[in-house]
Amino acid sequence: MKNEATKNFSLLVIVIAFLATLYGTYEAIKIVGKTQIGTSEGIYTNRVTNSKEIAEMALELTMECKNDTCKAQKVLDYVTHIPYKINHFQAHSPQRTIQNNFGDCDDKSNLLISMLHVLHIESYFVLVPEHIFVIAHIADKRLASKKGIWLNEKKYFLLESTAKGSKIGFPLRNKLEEIDAVIEPFSNKKIEIKQIAYKL
Repeated sequence: MKNEATKNFSLLVIVIAFLATLYGTYEAIKIVGKTQIGTSEGIYTNRVTNSKEIAEMALELTMECKNDTCKAQKVLDYVTHIPYKINHFQAHSPQRTIQNNFGDCDDKSNLLISMLHVLHIESYFVLVPEHIFVIAHIADKRLASKKGIWLNEKKYFLLESTAKGSKIGFPLRNKLEEIDAVIEPFSNKKIEIKQIAYKL
């Protein structure tokens, strides 16, 4: 009887360990799914954040702004003044980019889009060969004379995080067919491109 109880207890421990391993694997896959996405050039690692530190900085930078154009330009100015330096390893977190006071297109775009998210400005990553930039939807008649990327019949302005002093509506330097993916930053999902154009 004692041997039977020991055997049943051992079986229960094995089942619990197996279930814990399955759960751990499932959680790890979820984390990878939210941070990594395959592209034609390999794997892109997403490092966006909802951190309190980044949220406070975005709100402080834009406290005097009355519209989304001002807000987007203020955070873009902040990010473009961080010196550009190639990071040969994985993308840094927005906090690390600020601490290091340098970053490449991945690092700076992650910081920029994290701040735009705090400000409720719809924005996406755009991956092109050897580069990443941000597009943002900003409804402002004063921007009507600037070209934008029309994605699925909605206009988005290009925000270039690596060009010091760049403005909303930075010119597109790539051909449209070079766009590898448009990515929603916080779900890390590719946006289906039904229609795309670069025009006023």
